[in-house]
Amino acid sequence: MSMRVNGAGTGTDTRVRPGVEGDLAELTRIYNHYVVETPVTFDTEPFTVERRRPWLTSHPDHGPHRLLVAEQGGAVLGYATSSAFRPKQAYSTSVETSVYLAPEQTGRGVGSLLYTSLFKALEHEDVRQVLAGVTLPNEASQRLHLSFGFQPVGVFRDVGRKFGAYWDVAWFQRPL
Repeated sequence: MSMRVNGAGTGTDTRVRPGVEGDLAELTRIYNHYVVETPVTFDTEPFTVERRRPWLTSHPDHGPHRLLVAEQGGAVLGYATSSAFRPKQAYSTSVETSVYLAPEQTGRGVGSLLYTSLFKALEHEDVRQVLAGVTLPNEASQRLHLSFGFQPVGVFRDVGRKFGAYWDVAWFQRPL
């Protein structure tokens, strides 16, 4: 699966494709930005490439658990994933999705491009519900999820402690 579009707000071709081993260093760099600089993920220690490898291999290029990468001119702009929501078998038709962008790529339509491609790929999988947790406040992520038909289903209060503060997580859900 590969998708080319004009754009992501830049006027040049942006390609969405499955993530591969050669992307791992850049994907790790992008994620570590959010680990170190923001509360949007509750990981608190940056990853090495080796420590991040099992995450990469848990997202094959088929099935309900995907990793899609947006690239432009060979540069990785960001990625979207669908992952197991919970480990118990009865949850297998539900996935949790997320989008992480290189910090310089936010606000340019890359997140929407990635979600469009991810949901198109998931249409042919045994997925019934898509869920997303958003650390609050995060208006951009909330807008993205609402624009893709997610509905708010609740807020878990003070469930993550990072940077010496407690953070709420809003949960969103949409049928596929």
